[in-house]
This record gives sequence, C-alpha cells and structure tokens, in this order.
Amino acid sequence: MKLWGGRFTESQSKAFDHFHSSISFDKRLYKQDIAGSLAHAEMLSRQGIISENDFKLISDGLLGLLEDAENGKIEFDEAAEDIHMNLEKLLTERIGEAGKRLHTGRSRNDQVATDTRLYVKEEAAALKNDLLHLITVLTDLAEKHTGTIMPGYTHLQRAQPVTLAHHLLAYAEMHKRDIDRLNDAYRRADVMPLGAGALAGTTYPIDREFTAKKLGFSKICANSLDAVSDRDFALDLLYALSVIMLHISRFCEEIILWSSREFGFVELSDAYSTGSSIMPQKKNPDAAELARGKTGRVFGDLLALLTVMKGLPLAYNKDMQEDKEPLFDAADTARAVLPVFTDMLATARFNEGKMRDAAGGGFTNATDAADWLVGRGVPFRDAHEVIGRLVLYCSARGKSLDELTLEEYREVSPLFDESVYDAISLENCVNRRDIPGAPARERTLALIAENRRFLAGDN
Repeated sequence: MKLWGGRFTESQSKAFDHFHSSISFDKRLYKQDIAGSLAHAEMLSRQGIISENDFKLISDGLLGLLEDAENGKIEFDEAAEDIHMNLEKLLTERIGEAGKRLHTGRSRNDQVATDTRLYVKEEAAALKNDLLHLITVLTDLAEKHTGTIMPGYTHLQRAQPVTLAHHLLAYAEMHKRDIDRLNDAYRRADVMPLGAGALAGTTYPIDREFTAKKLGFSKICANSLDAVSDRDFALDLLYALSVIMLHISRFCEEIILWSSREFGFVELSDAYSTGSSIMPQKKNPDAAELARGKTGRVFGDLLALLTVMKGLPLAYNKDMQEDKEPLFDAADTARAVLPVFTDMLATARFNEGKMRDAAGGGFTNATDAADWLVGRGVPFRDAHEVIGRLVLYCSARGKSLDELTLEEYREVSPLFDESVYDAISLENCVNRRDIPGAPARERTLALIAENRRFLAGDN
C-alpha cells in the first residue's frame, strides 16, 4: 500500500506506477535527502514534537541507510515512487514505529525543494572550482605568450595584431563572469524551504531557523507558497551552465579552426585527439568538437525547464518533477566538459611562427599606417582612403605594407617617410596600444597579475 493510500480503494495501474515514479533519477539525491531528514528529526526532538528516543532511532537508522547507500547495498523500489518515500519506507522497516514519525511537520513538496537546493549549492561550488582551474591554465598560458603575435579577427577576417596572451585573457574574463553567475546561483539557492509544508506551513511549533543552520542555509524562504513552487534557483544554475558552455563552445570553434592545416596555429595533444577509421593521415580535434556539440544539450536543458515552469499555477504541481533530469544532465555535462577542455588547452602546442606570419600577411597593421598619417595632420577619413589604396596596390602585387618601398608609399602620399616602417612593425602595433584593456605588453602583464589576485583571493 502507498504511504499516501488511505483514501484510495483501487490499486494504481502498473503502467502509471512506472510513469509516475521518479526514483530512477532522483535516487541520486539520497545524500541531500538524508541530510535534510537528520536536521528535521533533530529539530522535532528539540521542539518536543518527537521523543529523544525516537530521534535517536531515526538518526541511527538514517546514518545506516546513508552508509548502505554509499556502499551500493540499497535497492530502491519503483513502487515507492521517489527518493523520499523510498528512504522513509526503508527506515520504517528497520526501526519500526519511530520511522513513521519522521515526516511530522513536513511534506514532500518542501522536502524535494530543500534537497534540490542543497544539490544546486553543491554543484555551483564544484563548478566554480573547475572554472578556477581553467582560469589558472588560461593565465599560465597567457604569461608564456605575452610576445606571441597573432591576428585579431572581426568577421573571421584578419583585422589588427594582438598577442595570444591577449586572446587567452579574453576567455579568462568570460569565465570570471561565469564565476559571478555561479555565485549568484549559489546565493539564490541558499534559502531553505523546509517548513513550508505542502503549501501553507504547519501547525507544529517547528524551528525553521535551527533546521536552516543545521543544513548550512543562510536564511529561510519567506512565503510558503513561493517556497514549494519556486524553481528559479534551478533555472539560475541552468542559465549559468549555458553561458559557461557557450564560452567553451566559442573557444572550441577557434581551436577547431586553428588546428586545421589552413590555419596551423595549434596542434592538440594526441591524448585529446582521434584518428579516422579509413584515412590514416587524420588527426581530429574531437575533444573540442564534442564540447561544442554538448553545448546544445545544455541549452536544451535550460529551455526544457523554462517550458515546464511557464504555465504553472501556485503552488506545487507534479510537472515540477521534470526539473531534475535537465538539471542533473546539464550539471553532469558541464562537469564532464570542463576538465577535458582545460587539460586539452593546457597540453596544446601553439605555432608561434604561423601566428606571426598570419598577422604579418593580412594587412593587420593597416590601421596603424592610417594612424601614422593622422599624426602628420591628415584627417582620419582621408588617411583611411590613402591606406585603402595602398592595400589594393599590395593585394594586386602580392605584397604586404612593410614590403613596399618608400617610393611606392610616396606615389600615394608625399607625407610618407622612413618612420612609417617603425610605426607598422607588428611589435609596435601591439605595444603602442597601451591603454587599459588593450594588448600592450605592460597592460597584459597587469591583467595577468590581476588574475593571480582573483585566483588567490575572494572570488
């Protein structure tokens, strides 16, 4: 008989039993559920709602279940529906009547919301550590490549020279924002719903603040209807995960391009590459491609839960059982991708010569040539036109701007002199961009130092 079956006269359909049950996926919340039950039972005992003896039996029984679950000695029963009722049923079988008193003053509605918030907090903290490791790798690589010149791109066309360090540090900035989002998701999950009951609280004199403190929550939900119906905290984590994966996918796209012979900027370690079953010459960037592909999966998880929640009236609805699979899947996916991506990046070999050649061969110093003319009193729009004509001239002859003779320069403008060559050297193009946020060496070193402080301090 179901634990809720007192008012029913017919057995549940076996097909519906299977359809209705969530134990196949929410069993992974056993730690959080047992932690919540231990705190709840202790609070009931302190408040005189259950006896100390019952609390001792419940506590010992739950700790025994936790140990057995950790060792794979528990078989969960689909007929008991979910992790909450499975554990209560097992507890009651082990300790008798006292087990039936555990659920006093609570509902599965506030119980599952508490479990899920505990899970979100744990995942946010773990993902933050993964991101800190990734930022460390990006910063270490940047420090090695402050002088590695490469083309910066717009529209995937060579635009202006930057350094590999500057490029890598752009992703470090993205992932620092990702940590902010994870901190926000953690903060919003750090509010305890237990005590809200099914929707309207309880008549028992419970101490919600005590339970919150035992479970490590910073505060309690202020409204019982909101407490059991809110899944914003899960959406917050899913959104944070989606943006993390978006950032990883963008870099993976570049790694995939850069590892091609057409670019030749990077060679991935064999440990993070695969071959072809038919073409013996192939070395495929599958780690990057899989990470890029799994991004869509995480986006889908976010959209799935948004769609589940969009039309639900207050308070709890069974639709909300559908929150866990996308939440688990997105967290598992990001947790799988981050260490692989980080190690793939840490073991990659960058071809500094190819990068520099690409920067030198794509007129990335054209803006600097125009700026040189501006320094001689030419309005920027006129300077832009002059350099555009020089680029057209070079393109027709297979030359770069620094390969032009001074006579060729002066055919377009008599203002040119020998100093133009110094102005358009790639090193000077980079290092004269010496304002906050720009790629000059000193600015890059300052940002690397700032990242070190971020990694060592309050993040």
